[in-house]
Amino acid sequence: MQYLENMFRVLVVGLVLGAGLPALFAVGLRVYSAGAGGVDEEGVLHQPHPILKPVGLLIFLVVAVVIIAAVLWVTRSTVIHHFGVDLFPFVPKKK
Repeated sequence: MQYLENMFRVLVVGLVLGAGLPALFAVGLRVYSAGAGGVDEEGVLHQPHPILKPVGLLIFLVVAVVIIAAVLWVTRSTVIHHFGVDLFPFVPKKK
């Protein structure tokens, strides 16, 4: 039963990080470009939206923080070994 639970956890994390982050990045691109204004296909001029650009940048920042945290999570034992710094002290260590 523990194997099924572990497989379910891996599946959920894979779906969230594997499909969720690119989808969130795409939403950030869409929001950022909507905030920039410009001319559409029909030649209609749209004014820049002052709120949407920072919201798009915030979404990009969230995606970047998740990616950096994931890389640090994968390399945490190497970082502890070489630098003596535990970046995730709140996570119990495996024995």
